[in-house]
Amino acid sequence: MPELTIQSPFGALTLREADGRITALTWGAGGCEETPLLVEAARQLAAYFAGDRQAFDLPIAFRPGLQGEVMRAMMAIPFGETRTYGDLARDLGAPAQAIGQACGGNPVPIIVPCHRILGAAGLGGFSAPGGVETKVALLRHEGAASLLL
Repeated sequence: MPELTIQSPFGALTLREADGRITALTWGAGGCEETPLLVEAARQLAAYFAGDRQAFDLPIAFRPGLQGEVMRAMMAIPFGETRTYGDLARDLGAPAQAIGQACGGNPVPIIVPCHRILGAAGLGGFSAPGGVETKVALLRHEGAASLLL
């Protein structure tokens, strides 16, 4: 499975693809295989971090079942906006705990913006190095900081 490591404000990120779709974005260094799709994903991420892009236009390998439904719902949340686990639970007809587990298992963070999902009474979790601090930094980058006050 081809993978490409890029540098970001949050350190090294590794993108993976299979069958013409992005399958993962992981925190940390990995491979350096430049396929057209991985180069495009890297270009879009660089534009996002530079403040020049608000949405990603990449083919994503959505997981089956509820995980895929949650991934699609997260992709539909506009830049700079947030939803709660409860909002997604209501929209998808699933328990909020299952939504939280699906968010935590998101294989393509940032591109599939799980950082835009908050708890009803707080930030909720985040699986990246730095945890919630990284989530807050991503939300601030998107101008959603006023939601955090």
